[in-house]
Amino acid sequence: MNRYFVRRRGYLKEYIASLEKEFSLIENGFKEEEKRALTDYKANDNEYAKNLAFLAYKSDTYQVRMYGVFLFGYLSEQADILAFMRDEVSKDDNWRVQEVLAKAFDEFCKKIGYEKALPIIDEWLKNNNPNTRRAVTEGLRIWTSRPYFKDNPNEAIERIANLKEDASEYVRKSVGNALRDISKKFPELIKIELDSWKLESKKIQQVYKLASKLIV
Repeated sequence: MNRYFVRRRGYLKEYIASLEKEFSLIENGFKEEEKRALTDYKANDNEYAKNLAFLAYKSDTYQVRMYGVFLFGYLSEQADILAFMRDEVSKDDNWRVQEVLAKAFDEFCKKIGYEKALPIIDEWLKNNNPNTRRAVTEGLRIWTSRPYFKDNPNEAIERIANLKEDASEYVRKSVGNALRDISKKFPELIKIELDSWKLESKKIQQVYKLASKLIV
């Protein structure tokens, strides 16, 4: 290990320690962590930002992990970063970190294009971890304000509605809210979808109640 690398890693650790001190004072929101992550991403090469993101994600301070996940989102065109988000960040037990995972996934879709991202979107929606599934349903809200889905709303509705009987209540709430969002602009499409449901299970009834709130 050369001296330059040692000095560089030493600086990274000092920087993370300073972020822990600063961010631990933030009790609500995510704007400061997001803003700093974007600044650091733009100011450094990808390799440096990647090292910074992984070191930040090891922090015991959840706000610093949030910062790290924002960085992951900016770096998510790298396959190993996207896989880490899917398989590891989704296991984080802090709900705020999961909210940022949803934002980071949307950043990935925005970077490569939503239509091009469809295979990854579908893969994540079928993942065994409910946090991974929810990162998609929640991260892409409002789905029909996103490119591609704006012109192809049924592509969004079908994907979301497939999770109407998801085992996780956390996911089902996101599904119901996402469909309700779409109903503001496409009420007829949502009505057609909801009318096709068999309301026999409590899980589907829960999603239906949320999704149909704005349907007259």
